[in-house]
Amino acid sequence: MEKKQFQAESKRLLELMINSIYSQKEVFLRELISNASDAIDKIYYKALTDDSLTFNQDDYYIKITTNEAERLLTVTDTGIGMTKEELESNLGTIARSGSLAFKNENEKKDGYDIIGQFGVGFYAAFMVADTVTVTSRALGSEEAFRWESEGADGYTIIPAEKAEIGTEIVLKIKDNTEEENYDAYLETHSLQSIIKKYSDFIRYPIKMDITKSKPKDDEADEYVDYVEEETVNSMVPIWRKNKNELTDEDYQNFYQEKHYGFDTPLKHIHTHVDGNISYHAILYIPETMPYDYYSKEYEKGLELYANGVLIMEKCADLLPDHFSFVKGMVDSDDLSLNISREMLQQDRQLNLIAKNINRKIKTALQNMLKNDRETYEKFYHTFGRQLKYGVYSDFGANKADLQDLLLFHSSTENKLVSLAEYVGRMKEDQKYIYYAAGESIERIEKLPQTELVADKGYEILYFTEDVDEFAIRMLMNYDEKEFKSVSSGDLGIDDEADKASAEKETKDNQALFDMMKEALTGKVKDVRISKRLKSHPVCLTADGDISIEMEKILNAMPNNEQIQADKILEINSEHAVFDSLKRALEEDKDKVMLYTNLLYNQALLIEGLPVEDPVAFTNDICKVMD
Repeated sequence: MEKKQFQAESKRLLELMINSIYSQKEVFLRELISNASDAIDKIYYKALTDDSLTFNQDDYYIKITTNEAERLLTVTDTGIGMTKEELESNLGTIARSGSLAFKNENEKKDGYDIIGQFGVGFYAAFMVADTVTVTSRALGSEEAFRWESEGADGYTIIPAEKAEIGTEIVLKIKDNTEEENYDAYLETHSLQSIIKKYSDFIRYPIKMDITKSKPKDDEADEYVDYVEEETVNSMVPIWRKNKNELTDEDYQNFYQEKHYGFDTPLKHIHTHVDGNISYHAILYIPETMPYDYYSKEYEKGLELYANGVLIMEKCADLLPDHFSFVKGMVDSDDLSLNISREMLQQDRQLNLIAKNINRKIKTALQNMLKNDRETYEKFYHTFGRQLKYGVYSDFGANKADLQDLLLFHSSTENKLVSLAEYVGRMKEDQKYIYYAAGESIERIEKLPQTELVADKGYEILYFTEDVDEFAIRMLMNYDEKEFKSVSSGDLGIDDEADKASAEKETKDNQALFDMMKEALTGKVKDVRISKRLKSHPVCLTADGDISIEMEKILNAMPNNEQIQADKILEINSEHAVFDSLKRALEEDKDKVMLYTNLLYNQALLIEGLPVEDPVAFTNDICKVMD
């Protein structure tokens, strides 16, 4: 019996594939079942054009059997089988796919398609087997042949006996090692789990003999084992059913069965697309955030199927980061059973699916915001931060897609509002979308800087999350309305008379402000009269791109950059404190320094910034009380 060698670099390719291509050895069973399904599909194709053939789907199946004592795992199909030449051609040359050649010769009909296209999946069997034996009898042939190999050293093909048309693959499973428990591939329960995980929706029955127990002779305390053949795959995937056949409970059960989460999803999206790329998808928007969502351990992605066969559990390329909370799956007949993540990343068809899914999620969220506000706000409470990150990240590339999904607390409505709702009720004379940033709604409501804007009757958006102001700065404007912080140097509210009055008062008291500015050297950029303050004596505003709130956030980060905003100390000239400052300038210049430090520290506390020297601050208070 002559041993033949694998052709043209196949030996090296086999070694690489066994050791490198598949990260999980269990996928070998997926590949063998996919090949078996292909073999049955080929008979179906032939029956469409050959009147002498009939195809009764009930006659076709895939059978998995084990012999633990001999360490044998067998995969049998009732498919088209292979001739001696096909065994040598398809299995003797790695990366030559008989399925691909068959597909190229036959047009797609009646929704059936050939899964395998790369011709390497079969060899995944060598990851778990010392020897692989393939016995096959082709449709229309009276002869059968046996192909056998122990791996890269080559293979043999000899005549064999086989009563039925089809293929039988026998794997001699490896012995256990310290790194791998190969016994799992001989255990019924483990094999069932692998089939359910990867091949649950193969269109033909995958059968196994299952050992069960029943009472012996009606005696409740004594049981006897018996074996029953069962179909372990569901065959018809939920995503290929019509929506009107399914209930919310069906979608919820699928969510739980796939272990997408333990919560009840807020919404499901069931979509089917035909066109340049065809696919089915079921997507879920969860109710609760995964415990590891903002950790490096969290993996985004959707399950990816090719014609009902799972090829990736977490396909990250299907979801943008701002929708990384979405769970679900995608199944496409147009995708190949690719063997590496790198190949998927370059797949043009996959990129088209990803773009469509992104649009579908966005539309679903917009509809939820419009038609089911309570549910959307529940979603936003959990995942709104991620949408804001999406606006800010990638240099604002996604801001146009996400801006209408953002919500912020309104000073006038006392609830979450969208930017469209804000702009829709802006006063005629209002130039800007005003916002105030702080640690909480309660803290923001007490900020002195809000007084003038609120007095004008303008609505203010409250930013309470660290990402809010960064996202809005990236957004820049909405509906041609620019965003403006209430702490900005110029609020765009003062008329020319107010500006002139402030400038005159500042000039008239320039000696006082110069002295205060000198006392605060390195702490503030300037000291000036404020027209935004009504009841408060003092506040800090920012001049430049870095706001005071952004300074706090950036300086709290681990890199400890110690970034400083250009702060302006504004004094309310209508407050009694200002009169005290002017008297101190005339009577006791040391008091000017004392009052300046007190007012500066007061302004810091209002902003939630730390007082630089608490001891000096308390001593200054004591001096005032003397």
